Amino acid sequence: MSGADTTQQPRFAVFDIDGVLADVEHRLHHLRPPHRRWRAFFAEAADDPPLDEGVRRAHEAARTHALVYVSGRPERLRRVTQTWLDQHGLPAGALLLRPNHDRRPARVLKPEVVARISRQGLVALVVDDDLEVCEALRALGYSVVHATWSTPGERLRRAQEDEGRT
Repeated sequence: MSGADTTQQPRFAVFDIDGVLADVEHRLHHLRPPHRRWRAFFAEAADDPPLDEGVRRAHEAARTHALVYVSGRPERLRRVTQTWLDQHGLPAGALLLRPNHDRRPARVLKPEVVARISRQGLVALVVDDDLEVCEALRALGYSVVHATWSTPGERLRRAQEDEGRT
């Protein structure tokens, strides 16, 4: 934004949910090959325990930034996800979810969503657990924190990247 007045722009902090704020470890057993049970996996999303480090960082960021929650969860989980955020005391923020039939890898989907957010103001920070998403966003010039406080493992990485499911 060459020459634009950026002092009046909103500043956004973008947080992923699964593996950053929500611990999905208890439901990963549904993703074992060869028969991944996606309905069962998502049905247990309401029971995810919060990840203290991610929740702390979200509260810290909310002091100076507008929060936006960007998740690869399908849109049909909006009510469950918003309820989960509220029940665990996460700061208010916009919630952007994957369109129900969008199966693009997270490393493709999330940079597109973050770029849309950046048209509304400055994206000052992105926090995500998926290393490929982090690398894609860094390559575009965003400041990124790779959330390493949860280790959901290879099954979630495949779901996020290879199958475009979360």
